[in-house]
Amino acid sequence: MTAGVLLAGCDTDQVSLATNAKANQPVPPKLIAAMAEKDMDLQSPILVRLFKQEAELEVWKQTRSGQFALLKTYPICRWSGDLGPKVREGDRQAPEGFYSINPSQMNPQSAYYLSFNTGYPNAFDKALGRTGSQLMVHGDCSSRGCYAMTDEQIAEIYSLGRESFFGGQKAFQLQAYPFKMTPVNMAKHRNNPNMPFWKMIKEGYDHFEVTRQEPKVDFCEKKYVFDATKPADAKRDPVFDASAKCPAYVIPEDIASAVREKQQQDETVYAKLVAKGTPVARMNTGIDGGMNKVFAAKIPEGSTGLSEGAEGTTLQMLAMAKAPGTIPGHVNPPKPNLDAVASAPAPQEERVVAASAPAANTRVASAAPSEKSQEKSQGGFFSNLGRKMGLGTADTTATATPAPQATASVAPAQTSTTPPTAASRLKAAVTRFVPGHDKSKDAAKDTPKPAVAAAKPAEPPKPQPDTRLAQTRPALKPSVSDGAGESGQMAGAAPVVSSNSFDSRFGAMK
Repeated sequence: MTAGVLLAGCDTDQVSLATNAKANQPVPPKLIAAMAEKDMDLQSPILVRLFKQEAELEVWKQTRSGQFALLKTYPICRWSGDLGPKVREGDRQAPEGFYSINPSQMNPQSAYYLSFNTGYPNAFDKALGRTGSQLMVHGDCSSRGCYAMTDEQIAEIYSLGRESFFGGQKAFQLQAYPFKMTPVNMAKHRNNPNMPFWKMIKEGYDHFEVTRQEPKVDFCEKKYVFDATKPADAKRDPVFDASAKCPAYVIPEDIASAVREKQQQDETVYAKLVAKGTPVARMNTGIDGGMNKVFAAKIPEGSTGLSEGAEGTTLQMLAMAKAPGTIPGHVNPPKPNLDAVASAPAPQEERVVAASAPAANTRVASAAPSEKSQEKSQGGFFSNLGRKMGLGTADTTATATPAPQATASVAPAQTSTTPPTAASRLKAAVTRFVPGHDKSKDAAKDTPKPAVAAAKPAEPPKPQPDTRLAQTRPALKPSVSDGAGESGQMAGAAPVVSSNSFDSRFGAMK
C-alpha cells in the first residue's frame, strides 16, 4: 500500500514533506533570538530587498508595532548581466522592479538546493513586451539571470518565507534595485539610459523608506503606481490595468507629504554632487554581473565585477574572514565578455558631464550557454497550498548540471610599430575593465630584458598546489546564522520532523 502511494502520488503533500527535509529546516536559534530583540514574531510578515551594485539581499520583518525593521542582510554570491531591468529571454539580466512571492512560487525540489520564483514578468514588464521565465533566487552560487546565494543562505531565507506563510501572509514583496537609491548613486549613474525607469521605482523605494510599510503596487499607462487609494468622492476602489489609462486615484496625504520631503532633500544633495563634478559611472563594460566582496576574496583571481569592491580594505584581508556558506567548486566569478570587448572600439576616457545624456538603447552582453537549463518541475506542497488559497499557479524553476565554461586567453600586446589588431584591443580593454588588474605587471612583462652572457638551463616547473574547492555538498546545510562557513566543508544531517513540524501544523488546517 505504501509503495502504491509513493508510485501514484509523488507530488502529494505527505510525500513531499516526508522526503524533503531541506524545505523543513527550522529557523536558526540565533535568528530567532534576533527577532526577540527586535520585537518580532517568528511568523510575522517579511519583505525582501535586493541590490545589484552592493550585492546584498535584505530580509525585513514586521515588528509588533506594525512597521518593518531590518532583520538580516545577506551578501549575494552571484548575480548576472548588467545594471538595468531584464528585457528579453536570454539576455542574462536579473530582474529589477517590484514582485510578489506567494506559496506556489516556493520550490522545495529545486535543482539549486532550494529556490523561489521572483514572479518576473509582472504586469508592468508584460505591458512593455518584456520576456523571460524561471528567474529565481536560489542556492548554488551560480547565476544566469538570477540572484544566487550559497545553499546555507537560501535555506535560511526559505525558512523565513515559509514561516511567514504559516503566520498568514499570503505573499511577500520582493523589491529588486540596481543599487541603493541614494543621491550619491543617482549622481554616479545620471547618464545611464535606464535612469527614467530607476527614478520610477525609486518612488516605491522612498514610500518604503518613509513609512516602513510594504507599499501597495499598481500599474497603469505602462508605469508603476504606489499606495493608490480611491478619491474621497468615489464609491469603489480604482481598477488598474498596466496597459490602460490610469483611473482616478489619490495617495494618502501623510504618505505623499513625507515622500515629497524626502525627495526634495535627495534632489538638493544630488544637485550639489553634480555641480562639484561627481564622476559618472562607466556603462556597458562587458563584465557579466557581480559578486559580493566577501565571496570574491575566497576565490583565486576572484573579482566583484559590477558590484562594489572592498572599501578601506583589500580582498586579501577579507580572505581571512569566514564565508557565509559553502562556495561550490564550479563557481564562476564575474569576468569580461571577451567577444563584446574584442569587438568594441578602443577605450577612451569619459568626460564628466552635469546634464543627462540622451537616452540610448542599452547594450546587453550576449547570453552564455545555460548552466542549468530547467529546474525540476514540481507541484508539491507550496504549489498545492497556493492553488488552495487561489494565489496563482506559477511554474517554478530551473535545471541540469552546469557545463564548465571555457576561459579565453588574451594575446600579447603588439609593438608600437604594428597597427592595432583585435587582439591588442582586447588586451587593452581587459587591462582597463577588469577590477583589480595590476597594470604594472603588464608593463614589466613588456619591458625588454638585458641580454645575458649565457642562457641558464630551464628549471623544471614546480608543482602547483591544487586550489580547486571540493564540489561534493551535503544534502543539508547548517545555518549561516549558527556559524556555517567556518570551514570549507559543511557538516549536516537531515533533521527529524518534529511534532510541530511543517507537516503536522498543516495537517489540522487541511
